[in-house]
Formats: sequence, C-alpha cells, structure tokens
Amino acid sequence: MTTAPSSHDTGRVALITGASRGIGYGIAEALVARGDRVCITGRNEDALKDAVARLGADRVIGVAGKAHDEAHQADAVDRTMEAFGRIDYLVNNAGTNPVYGLLTEVDLGVVRKVYETNVISALAFVQRTWRAWQKENGGAIVNISSIAGLAPSPLIAAYGMSKAAMTNLTVQLAAEMAPGVRVNSIAPAVVKTKFAAALYEGREEEAAAGYPLGRLGVPEDIGGAAAFLLSDQAGWVTGQNLVIDGGLFLHAGGH
Repeated sequence: MTTAPSSHDTGRVALITGASRGIGYGIAEALVARGDRVCITGRNEDALKDAVARLGADRVIGVAGKAHDEAHQADAVDRTMEAFGRIDYLVNNAGTNPVYGLLTEVDLGVVRKVYETNVISALAFVQRTWRAWQKENGGAIVNISSIAGLAPSPLIAAYGMSKAAMTNLTVQLAAEMAPGVRVNSIAPAVVKTKFAAALYEGREEEAAAGYPLGRLGVPEDIGGAAAFLLSDQAGWVTGQNLVIDGGLFLHAGGH
C-alpha cells in the first residue's frame, strides 16, 4: 500500500536507515503521510530511488550506502542537514542476518558483521545525529529491535543476540539523553518483508497459525507504532521496548 503524501508540513524531519523497502519503508510512509520530511538510506541505489519516487521526491531524499560504513553515516547526516536543516527523529532500522545455524558452529566473523551493522552502526548514527542537531534541539529516536532478542531464537541466535543488545542500547541511551531526547525501541515478531521471507515463505498459513491475531505482521503495523513514538503524543514515553507480535507471546504466558 502506498499512502499519498500529506499537503501539511509538520516542520519535523526524520532520518531512517534501511528504508528502501520493508519495515523502514513502512515507517517512512507513515511519517510522510502525516507531513514530515524524511531522509531514507539503503544499500541499493536503484531501489532507493524508486522508494523516494513513490514516497514523494518533494519531501523525501535518499542516501545510498552501507549502514556500517563511517563515510556513509557522515554523508547521510550531512545531506539530511543540508536538505532540511534539522533532524528531529532518527530511526535505526538497518539490519542484517546473513547466517542461519547454531551458535556452537557459527563463524565468529559473521557474528562480528551482524553486530557491526545491527548495533554499532545504530550507535554511530545516534552520535552523529546528536552532534548535528539533537544535543541542542532535542528530538526522538526509535530503534528497531526484534522479539528474537527477548527469547531463544532457533537458528537465528546471532541475530537475536544483536537485537537484545539493541534493546539494552535503547534504555542506556534513554537514560543518557533525557530530558531532551526520547529513545524507545520496537520489537516486532515476523513481519512480511523480503528480509524475513525465509521464516514464512511457502508456509505463511502455517507460520501465521501460531499468532492469536491470525496473521503475520505487515510493515504498516510497525509504521504506525513508530509514528506514535515519534510524536508529541508520546512525549512522556522513553526507555520502552514496544513488542508488536500479534499476540505471539500470549502462547508462552507472556514475557
């Protein structure tokens, strides 16, 4: 679904990493629809250009590059400031999961790559955004975590470890950056994206059967939640990890 850009301009600006498709795109779509201006990043330049065109080039810019690359991090923040003059909101969505298997057998170099992209790059973007705008002007940050960071996650444990770190990074930052900057995270269950396709493709009905709400998530589910956390309506919310799981944890008696 594509939401038409709003004619209203909130005056707020967001930088969203890993947003050419999937959850990041869903968040960008929600923010543009309410009138924010947005910079999205992604590795594939063509996919990024297409996403910008669909979201509205009058309100959105794209900066191609890899999240863990320091030059790209600096470029994304600098170009957002040049284009819009501010960065009120940061969404750390870029992530990778290149390995499936047991921790007892996983290549440690791959684990380092997962942490570099999923955790360290997020902190790097926080630091750069802080220095560029938020230290003096305030704002809000949303980190995209995962329920894989809250419970054992067979075959994607390295990813789950990184997302547990992302959740803890959130509370650490929330304590440090208050009162000017609010920091929260979102922990989705399986959302129907290319990134998560290996977890449901070819067996979606079976995968969805474990969810009390009877379906897997879609990017719009996360986009709406992120838009709330990045709004004045959430002005007294910080250091929280919002689980969006279609009721999945209910089967385990909660978490």
